[in-house]
Amino acid sequence: MRWLARHYSCMPRPRAHKLLRTGQIRLNMGRADGTEFLRAGDEIRVPPFAIKDCAMPSEKKTGGGVFSMADLEKLRELIIHDDADIVAFFKPAGLATQGGTGIKKSLDKMAAALFPYDNISLVHRLDRETSGIIVCAKNAAAAKDLSAQFSNHTAHKQYIAMLRGNITQQHGTMDTMMTREMAHDPDDPRARRAITRYKILDNSNNFSWVEFSPLTGRNHQLRLHAAQVLNAPIVGDPLFPPEDEKMIPTLGGGMFLCATRISLRHPRSGKIMTLTTKLPEFMYGFAKLLGAADAIE
Repeated sequence: MRWLARHYSCMPRPRAHKLLRTGQIRLNMGRADGTEFLRAGDEIRVPPFAIKDCAMPSEKKTGGGVFSMADLEKLRELIIHDDADIVAFFKPAGLATQGGTGIKKSLDKMAAALFPYDNISLVHRLDRETSGIIVCAKNAAAAKDLSAQFSNHTAHKQYIAMLRGNITQQHGTMDTMMTREMAHDPDDPRARRAITRYKILDNSNNFSWVEFSPLTGRNHQLRLHAAQVLNAPIVGDPLFPPEDEKMIPTLGGGMFLCATRISLRHPRSGKIMTLTTKLPEFMYGFAKLLGAADAIE
């Protein structure tokens, strides 16, 4: 059913059920009942009369977003975890988490199109320039539970970043007050406390690979702490660029900040689950170039 919903979203669900019930949709030459798990190479046949007025347009427009079926398939390939309550993606650098004015493609709207029979909700955010794990809830109960975990910081996140500069203190905790000007957040007039733990993974060639564990979730918190507390900006950060940014090869990537690990309590089972991902290739490739790959793995 989910495959039909993705590829023929305008087909009424009762019609799809009838086609399945009467054996008119075939999977690998046999009757399909809609509960099968699909694998690469499976052949699905849908009656032409059932889809002649229901072809998926090449582009889908929803709430200011414009994206193609190819975009949705790419997003499907970036799924890290998927169950009845949660879907987690690897968000690439440059993709907006949430739609808004002037944003054509955003993860939230594409995820909603990818799972049309679920109530997809974002439960936390990543900056557009940041890559890594992003978690969405698939129903209202899961959204309430997960949002509370991220708000009260019982969900734990870890990031890996490459900073410009050598940091002598190998670990520590940064505890500062952030104003809206510091956070580049004009919608929040209050000064807020921002706390981040850090651990140096490698120092080489005036670059530092750092593991960040934020204890609060302020806007641009890690980027500001790196630049203004550690005095070592994140490479590729357009808000706080290193002075010699143009001297640094990018290897075709973006900002060197990736959310690599999230631990949270599953909203249905109550069990702690940990989601992990590898660094994007542009970050890992630079780590290999600097001889830091073993230290950050």
